[in-house]
Amino acid sequence: MTEPTPSDLLVILRHGPHGTNWLREGLDAALVAAAFGRRVSLLFMGEGVTALLRGQQAGPLDQKGTSATLEMLEMYDIETLLVEEAALERFGLTEADLMLPVRLLSAEAISSQPGAHRLVLTF
Repeated sequence: MTEPTPSDLLVILRHGPHGTNWLREGLDAALVAAAFGRRVSLLFMGEGVTALLRGQQAGPLDQKGTSATLEMLEMYDIETLLVEEAALERFGLTEADLMLPVRLLSAEAISSQPGAHRLVLTF
């Protein structure tokens, strides 16, 4: 994991992989920004942590999961994946349940993230 620099874009993802398009739109924004040379960090909070679960299946109405998009992050040099530790605990999950390596953040560490990035998008 790389440490963010002030020129980074932080994309905060608060929604799960099914039910809305917010997660997919957030990931798409991150990929576009990375394709244009931005260093992008992703912060998964609340239900957003469920996007990282291994073995995602299609959701209601055959909504696709986001695992294929998440697997492309490395190709776009998106390596900083931050996860709200308390959200993992709320869902009874551990790092081992996640499909990608992440850095767990406490509530205190999360509160400092927006100020450590020049741009912040929330989905």
